[in-house]
Amino acid sequence: MSEFFGPLDSQCRVPPRQQTRVAAFLISAHGALARQFAFALPMKLDSAWQTELNAQLYRESEIISLLQRATSWVPDLTLGYMAASWETAWFPAPMEGIPDRSFAVAAGLATLAHAVHAGIRPAALLPVEANADDPFVMALRRIEFESGRLLQAQILFLKGSELAPFRNTLSAALERRHAGIGKLWAEALEGVGITIPRAE
Repeated sequence: MSEFFGPLDSQCRVPPRQQTRVAAFLISAHGALARQFAFALPMKLDSAWQTELNAQLYRESEIISLLQRATSWVPDLTLGYMAASWETAWFPAPMEGIPDRSFAVAAGLATLAHAVHAGIRPAALLPVEANADDPFVMALRRIEFESGRLLQAQILFLKGSELAPFRNTLSAALERRHAGIGKLWAEALEGVGITIPRAE
């Protein structure tokens, strides 16, 4: 087991089996976010946070498209049952106690998005010798950059004055999301020879 991708091939590329597992996990997570952003959007945008939902929907779609094209895919027989557990983990969880239903859904979605963008760091698995010109390597670094931008927007929303009365509820939801997604991410990586620290 290693904390990084590898062993790299003669051209310093990530093994296809590791590419497939990581890309499948990321597509599942970002695909769920894209779907939920799409359903959370009203027909008419009436507020700044709704405008941001629209922007994030398109960024999530771009991440999925990038991964589909940049990954060297190989068969992975374990993906069937793993994907089922991943998809269950992304289920919407509106915040209880927030009277405005659409706002509660958006808050729940923001906690999921925060956990995905802050807790899943695939570029951190790249060893220093990884081929910087390889499409998969470039894709992971691009996703890391986009995740940072998206995370800032989620933090601003979650710390906004509208959600101030629900701070404890949000904190508990964030903790649950981060713990659950972190566990799934670690388990997915362990199956392809990568280990990352896991919180107890």
